[in-house]
Amino acid sequence: MSWLRALRETARSGLTVERRRLAPVVAARGALGLALVVGFSLAFFGPAVAASSAFGAFQAAIATFQRSWRPRPTLALASGGSLAVSTFLGYLTGAHTVLFLALLVLWTFLSGLAWAAGPTAGIIASSNVAIMLVTVTLPTSVATAAGHAAMIFTGGVVQAALVVLLPVRPWGAQRDALADALAAEADYARRLRHDPVASFDPVPLMTARSAAAVTPWQARRRPVELHGPRRLAERIRPVLASLADPAVGAPAEGPQRDRVRELLAAAGEVLDAAAHAIRHGGPVRLPPAAVAALRTPDTGTILSDRSHRVALRLAALLGDVVETAEPRTETAGPEPSHPSAPRARPTLLRLLPLVVARMRAEVRPGSAILRHALRVSAVTAAGYLLGLVLPFGHGYWAPMTSVMVMRPDFSQTYSRSVARFGGTLVGVGLASAVVQTAHPGTYLSAGLAVLCAFGMYLLMKTGYAVSQVCVAAYVVFLLGMEGSGAAQTVRDRVLLTLLGGLLAMLSYAVYPAWETPRLRGRLADWLTTSGRYAAAAVAARYADPAGPGSPDVREALLSARAARVAWHDALGRATHEPVRHRGLSHAAAEGAGHAIAEFGRAAMLLEAHLPEPGVPPLPAAADLAEALREATERGAKAVRERRVPAWDDLRETVAAWDTEVTDPLLRKAARLLLAALDDLSAALAEA
Repeated sequence: MSWLRALRETARSGLTVERRRLAPVVAARGALGLALVVGFSLAFFGPAVAASSAFGAFQAAIATFQRSWRPRPTLALASGGSLAVSTFLGYLTGAHTVLFLALLVLWTFLSGLAWAAGPTAGIIASSNVAIMLVTVTLPTSVATAAGHAAMIFTGGVVQAALVVLLPVRPWGAQRDALADALAAEADYARRLRHDPVASFDPVPLMTARSAAAVTPWQARRRPVELHGPRRLAERIRPVLASLADPAVGAPAEGPQRDRVRELLAAAGEVLDAAAHAIRHGGPVRLPPAAVAALRTPDTGTILSDRSHRVALRLAALLGDVVETAEPRTETAGPEPSHPSAPRARPTLLRLLPLVVARMRAEVRPGSAILRHALRVSAVTAAGYLLGLVLPFGHGYWAPMTSVMVMRPDFSQTYSRSVARFGGTLVGVGLASAVVQTAHPGTYLSAGLAVLCAFGMYLLMKTGYAVSQVCVAAYVVFLLGMEGSGAAQTVRDRVLLTLLGGLLAMLSYAVYPAWETPRLRGRLADWLTTSGRYAAAAVAARYADPAGPGSPDVREALLSARAARVAWHDALGRATHEPVRHRGLSHAAAEGAGHAIAEFGRAAMLLEAHLPEPGVPPLPAAADLAEALREATERGAKAVRERRVPAWDDLRETVAAWDTEVTDPLLRKAARLLLAALDDLSAALAEA
């Protein structure tokens, strides 16, 4: 993609406004917390302290909107506390340019590394730096720095208290994640009726798994219906695939296929009913026709023995889903000690060493996070110095823009830069026009700032440009409470914002971290993890039967899924980069990804029929497992070295497997695995 096209695409993405379901009650709660803090501060401490405390409450409310599975009060307190520390240090050094610049570079560098802990930590850390740049310009002294920081933290405490006192749909994010996973399974079942080898996107299941991890505080309060359906959905997926695939199940046409389509449709309706019940916390209402289809007595006379066994297993799993999805009055209670205990999420204090370890792990050559940290700290320092030199006054608009728009990848940085400039142009223009014409006093300015904050909370998820209109106006009205920046014109603010955005965009062009050259490595990782899933975790289980609940199958599957998501995320980012493919064209990438997905699907068919403990072992499966593991590791090495992998040794093993194994399912699955790898080689040969 050329630079011109990349800029056009990212600009369009940044200015896009999406239709999203709004949450006015949650937005009103955040605005209420801000109003309480601002009103109290104005009444007792004056405009300067009110502006500081308002930023604490404003940022704490934004933290509660982030996509995180931690308790919302915890996010508000963490945001308020970290912002208080940042601002306190900024107040102490604000009067000394050299000291403040050193603090700014250090703090920005650490905020860049914070992206190693996830987007929520990165966004909060970046916002802390941006707000610190604004608050240190407020009139204050070292003696009052601690008081300002305490009021900022108080803003976070107020927002956390409101989340507890005025709960809005508690456990709503976790309910949505689990319901989305079941709904994805339902959609998969319906698509299998028309396409027996349809692909499945595991992201909803991965999201639900992440949402299922709870802190000790959450474990004592989580509704019981949020416990089991996710694991059942994981077990249903290979059963659905095995029932639908004509290679191992019913023929492609005929009475058996008709019955399979009927069962798949019924499964989709049952899963949808369970998803609806979990999402809304109500009873499961099963369609009578779907229940009748799953209980049809003549299924055993129509389907073959293997397909009939799969159909019975599907009906049993769906019954378990319905039972666990029913709402109950009791909560989870203490974490049980048996293997189905909820996944533990560390508390913030216990998480801190883990975050530090992740940040230290990124301090290495070639790390995209490290390049982002260096890039954002250099740009912020340059923007701050330029703001001091240029005759605009209040030059923090430039570095504030840079630190807020910069992200570790190209597309987000450029799209947010365009959106920030456009939103600031509109927001500052409107707010400044109101200030110049109406001359609002202190309390009216505070009210207008709260109104802008409400608009930002309400429209936050519709697009970055829209939210920035509200943010820019919020800053103008808030600083206007005590006259700070009143002399600064719209032109000055817009030009400084443009400068900050241009510095951010230029920095990525000069010191990029392109995803395109790393695509082969991502593809090789996916191939390696998929090979381990098919080999050690699936094929080897036939040599040493441990049953469908074998833990190594689960761990290998999770690794393969993580590698798959990393590949698709990298491919999506690379699509918008102005970089040549460097050894892997878009067509080759698409074909290679499809081939490895088919390889994983063939392994999943084997997983659906894993033998129970006590079943006689199949010694030849150990040889196939070893051959799969070695072949995929050699193939991954070839992919990284830009060679076309060869599968001659695996082909010989599969040929021997055909003569030693009588089970048609196992023979067909082995051939499907080899065919998928051949398709991978064919795709890479055209790179």
